Amino acid sequence: MAGCLGFAIPLLLLLLLGSESSAGGNRCVAAAEACSADVRCQPLRTEYVVQCLGRATSGVCPRARCHRALRRFFAHGPPALTLALLFCPCVDAACAERRRQTIVPACAFLGPGLGPPSCLATLEACEHSGVCRPRLRAFQASCLPSQVAPDVCPPEQATSCRRAYASLVGTAVTPNYVDNESSRVALWCDCGASGNQHEECEDFRGLFTRNFCLDRAIQAFESQWPPTLQDHSQDPGHHPSQSSGALDHLEIAKHNLGNLILCMK
Repeated sequence: MAGCLGFAIPLLLLLLLGSESSAGGNRCVAAAEACSADVRCQPLRTEYVVQCLGRATSGVCPRARCHRALRRFFAHGPPALTLALLFCPCVDAACAERRRQTIVPACAFLGPGLGPPSCLATLEACEHSGVCRPRLRAFQASCLPSQVAPDVCPPEQATSCRRAYASLVGTAVTPNYVDNESSRVALWCDCGASGNQHEECEDFRGLFTRNFCLDRAIQAFESQWPPTLQDHSQDPGHHPSQSSGALDHLEIAKHNLGNLILCMK
C-alpha cells in the first residue's frame, strides 16, 4: 500500500500545505498553510485527505471513512481555520478550484454512479440517519429568511448559517461548490426523475441552489476573514514554506501522512 500511494504524496502535500508559487493573494492557500501550521488543524486535515483519496490498490473510495474524517475535522478543528478553508473568498479560478477541492469531492461529494441520484433519495437517506437528520434541521433553521420578513436575512444569522452548512459536510447531504467560477453550491443530486414529487424535490434542492441567505452568508465571510490570516493572504512576498517553523510543520505533515498510509494497509 505504501508503495502504491507513493505517487500521491506530492499531491497530498500540495493539497495540505499549498505551494510557494500560488500563495500570494490566494486566500485558500493561506488558509491551507495556516491549518498546516496548527497542531489541531493539521492532523485532522491530513486524516480526511488521506481517507478521502481512497485505497490506491482497489480504486474504491471509502466514502464512510471519508465522511467520518470530514465530520471530525469540522467538529474538532479550530473553527477560524476550518471555516476559512471552506469559505475562503476567491477572485480567480485557481483559488476557486482549490476551494472546490477542499473536501476532496471525488470521494466526499460525487456518488459512485454514472450520474447524480434523485434528491428525494438523498433526502430520504438523510432522514434515516441519526447523524444527518438533526444537522439538516439545524441548517434549515439557521439559513432560512426571517418569518417576519421573508426577503430579509438577519445579519447575525450568517455565522450560524455557515456553521450549520459546514456540519453537513460528511453526511448524506454533503454540499459543495458547483464550479470554479462562482460561489454557488449544490448537492450531488437532481430532480429529473421525481415524477409527481417534483415540487418537493425542487424545494429540497433549492435549500442550497436558491437560498439567498446561504449565498449571503458565504459571501459575507470575506468581511470576517480571520485577522490571523489577513497579513499572510495580502502579502505576496511572504511564504511560510520558506521559514524554519513551516519546514518543521512540513516534516510533521510528512510523518503523519506516512503513519496514516501504514494504518491503511
